[in-house]
Amino acid sequence: MDPRPDITSLLRSARAGGAAELEALLPLVYDELRLIARRHRRREGADPTLNTTAVVHEAYLRLFGPREADFQDRRHFYAVASLAMRHLLRDGARRRLAARRGEGADHTGLTGHEPAVEPRLELLLAVDQALDRLRGLEPRLAEVVELRYFGGLTVPEIAELLAVTTRTVERDWQRARALLSLSLADDGRVP
Repeated sequence: MDPRPDITSLLRSARAGGAAELEALLPLVYDELRLIARRHRRREGADPTLNTTAVVHEAYLRLFGPREADFQDRRHFYAVASLAMRHLLRDGARRRLAARRGEGADHTGLTGHEPAVEPRLELLLAVDQALDRLRGLEPRLAEVVELRYFGGLTVPEIAELLAVTTRTVERDWQRARALLSLSLADDGRVP
């Protein structure tokens, strides 16, 4: 028996205030959420203080916190969960980068050299800024990137979620990648 219809109906019931449905939902989605979190941690240079389990739990709390999201179906739920995880890890990267830079403290160096900053963190934040700029220009292109790259959805799944054709998603993906590359090149941060 396929658990997908159960997930969708539990999401709808949980949104309507069903605490029992919300409790029943976690075991059904937990393994997939762990896979998504593991993918993000591997891709984004994970914060050692946030393990995979912590990322899943934090994201779940954000999804079903005071400002609950309105999920259309299980795919939409996983896409939003993936974005929540990405934001958690991005915020952690910003905090680590700020801590490494001294969080605004006056520095008197012994050697006159700036402290080394992990390049991967800076690239992660540069990509995030480029994605924000893309969202300002072409919101659907940014959404395709988030769903495909960060959410792990396939082209047909994205097409269904956005109510467009697969060819449109493929064109959007190609155009988004080109615009992100240009944006990163303009910043001098080509990966």
